Formats: sequence, C-alpha cells, structure tokens
Amino acid sequence: MITMEQLAFGVEVEVGAQTREAVARAVQSVVAGPIRHVGGPPYDPWSITAADGREWRVVADSSLAAYPPDQRAEVVSPILTWTDLPTVQAVVRALRRIHCAVGPLNGLHVHVGAESFTGKTLAILAKQVYANEELIFHAFGVSDERKARYTRPLDPAFIARLVRRKPVTREAFFQCWYNAKHYQPTRYHPSRYVLLNLNSAALPRNTIEFRAYTPEGLHAGKIKAAIVFSLALCARALNSRAASAKKKTYHPASAKYDFRVALILALQLSGPAHRHTRRHLMARMPGDAAFKHTCRPGKSSGKQIETTSEADTGVRPGDDAMQEGGA
Repeated sequence: MITMEQLAFGVEVEVGAQTREAVARAVQSVVAGPIRHVGGPPYDPWSITAADGREWRVVADSSLAAYPPDQRAEVVSPILTWTDLPTVQAVVRALRRIHCAVGPLNGLHVHVGAESFTGKTLAILAKQVYANEELIFHAFGVSDERKARYTRPLDPAFIARLVRRKPVTREAFFQCWYNAKHYQPTRYHPSRYVLLNLNSAALPRNTIEFRAYTPEGLHAGKIKAAIVFSLALCARALNSRAASAKKKTYHPASAKYDFRVALILALQLSGPAHRHTRRHLMARMPGDAAFKHTCRPGKSSGKQIETTSEADTGVRPGDDAMQEGGA
C-alpha cells in the first residue's frame, strides 16, 4: 500500500504586483542560500539555492496579463516531500507579507511524482477525477473563464477510450490520452490545459499536474489543503483495483455532505490530523456536512451523520462518493 506521505510533489504559485526579484528575495528569506538572477528570455528566471541544495526558481508567466510585465511571477519549487509542507506554507506567508497579489485567474499547480503509476493506475486516477469533476470544480471555485481555457474538464471521449480499451501499460494509456497510436508529447501540448494534466506524465519530468487550484489570498492553510488533496487522490488511485467513470451529480443541497464523505472514506482524510484540511476543502460547498438533506420545518429530517467526535467519522461504506468498481 502506498500512502500519500510517501509521494513526492512540487508546486507552482502564480503571483503579481511585485517584481520577480522581490518575490525571489521573499522565497530566500525562508529557504536561505544564495540567490542569483539567471535572466534571459522567455522566463527571466531568478534562482534560489536552498540550504539543503535544492533549487527554487522564480520565473515570468505571460498568462498573468492583469499585471505589468515586470510584475508577473511564478514560484516553482524543487521536488518536495511530506516533511516540506511547513516550508511551502512559510514561503506562501512570505509572499503575502510583501503584498503579492493573486486573483481568480492566478493558478496554483500541484505536481505529484508519477513514478509509481502504471497505465492501469493512471486510468483509474483519470476516471476517479472525471466522475467527481463537478464536486472538485465547486470545491475549488473554478470560474467559467478558467474552465474554458486553462482548467478544462476532462474530455468524455478520452474517458470513453479508457473504458473501452482498459489500458494496462503506459503506452496504451497515452495512446488513449492523445488519441493516437504514435504520439509526440511536448511541454505545451494542448492537452495540458485540463483539470488533470496527464501530458506532464508523458514528459521526462514524469509528474501528474492538478490545475484546479488558485493561490486564494495566499492562505497557507488553503494551499496546504490543495496539496494534500492532490496527494490523497493519487494515493487512492494507486491503491485501487478499479474505478467507475460514471459522473456523480452535483446537488447543492447535499454537496457538503457528499464531499465530506468522499474526503473521509475515499481519501482517508479523517481524524484530528486532517481537521483543518477538511474545513478548507469544504468551505465553498453548500449544504450541511452532517446531513444528506437539509432539515425543513414540517418535514422529516434527512439522513444524519453522527458527529460526536473527530475520531468518529460517522459515515458508512455505502456513502462513499468515490467507490471502486465499474468500468
């Protein structure tokens, strides 16, 4: 069994309103080590070599058109592990202290190492994300503009190919992803601009990129929650035998309940250790976390989840919104 704590990850945080030098010096204030301006088109990078030898970079990002060209920055982390989460949070707080700006079109991209994934488990991850897309889009407040351009939904035709072909090898999986027997992945291949970017796994970097997130308010707890959610999704896929691609219907009246059940049962984000993560992930969801249906005067109450303590999850296997099985 592979746990999320065993998976490597990296983050990319898009910020504006400060020069790339100012952003790089904010990162340096946390990770220490020398800083240098590498420069040169198209990314004009700054490099910060942390005390442990790993390199953080601050690069230009042309997609941040709301800011002047010299104030468009993307912080790119090195390969990180679970124990580096406090460092990521400290970097986020440092960016907030220098008044970096983030808006609804700024991106927070989480990359998870794909070394342990086969064609079969990549397909399981894709189907699990596809089935729960509406919950994910609502949980992270993905705007219609982002869904139309940089964070598109997964293509139903791609999912249909997975269901029909049942790929086992990576080659077979990527033939489904690119819809081509002979494919040539490139960094900026059009298929990358989706909620779950698996083009990145076909490249030498070999990562799975989650693009649903924004660095909302540069809130360290919310950014940590997005990272943990990505790692939990990957761990879930790696430990599953199969997955259904049947779309889950989004019901505003029960959305918070449904998402809480998925977090606790499917993704194993239960107990006090993940209390804050659950709170941040469910913050946007309407409804009641303890009730499947909201109680109304004059009507019988809906199904209730016992919530006597954090240790008691109060949910049953039949409630799991991300169950195994199906095509």
